[in-house]
Amino acid sequence: MICFPHAGGGAGAFRPLAKAVAASHPERARPYEVLAVQYPGRHDRIHEERIEDLTELAAGAYQALAPLADRPLTLLGHSMGALVAYEVTRLLEQEGAAPVRLLVSSAWAPSRVTNGTVHLRDDHGLVEEIRRTQGTDPRLLADREVLALALPVVRSDYKAVETYRHRPGPPLRTPVTALLGDADPLVAVEDAAAWRGHTTGDFRMRIFPGGDHFYLTGHWPDLVERIGECSDR
Repeated sequence: MICFPHAGGGAGAFRPLAKAVAASHPERARPYEVLAVQYPGRHDRIHEERIEDLTELAAGAYQALAPLADRPLTLLGHSMGALVAYEVTRLLEQEGAAPVRLLVSSAWAPSRVTNGTVHLRDDHGLVEEIRRTQGTDPRLLADREVLALALPVVRSDYKAVETYRHRPGPPLRTPVTALLGDADPLVAVEDAAAWRGHTTGDFRMRIFPGGDHFYLTGHWPDLVERIGECSDR
């Protein structure tokens, strides 16, 4: 399983998923290995230039994953990561290496992404948007040193999403599962359900109760179970 983080996020965001998989399955019976993409400009890649074009970001991720293309891959993207994973899936299909399934979490379908201006706000406005998503510890949002490092990354990622435009092309052959919290303040059910129009393969949708935009932080074990159900062709 290849995981793609949300805007401002890093590969470590999926560490709880890897732990949940390990807890749910003995070493020799684990159904999949969990790997995560680390975008440029953060964490161990902090000295690399940030990429503010989502298609370019996906192209870089695809190049990194190309050596794994002969394996059965399931792609999981959360929020911005879902769009990146979608574009990577398009590239994999072009090379005849379609993934087993694409799981898109808390994400608008590509055809539903509209103009946004969050990346143009001042720092205070950007912090308020981060606060609205309820995915960041409020104590971190009050730490000036943390914000000085985090806000440029978040702003670049928001720009990548808000300037993304879906390029016309055939729908995916890869099966798609849309995952959503029932109290997501950013993504409406119809926006997530619109992923159905982006694949000719099987489409499924799972709505998690009591969940906001970052519902998955309270549902890792359940998510592992759902992924297991959805990853079968």
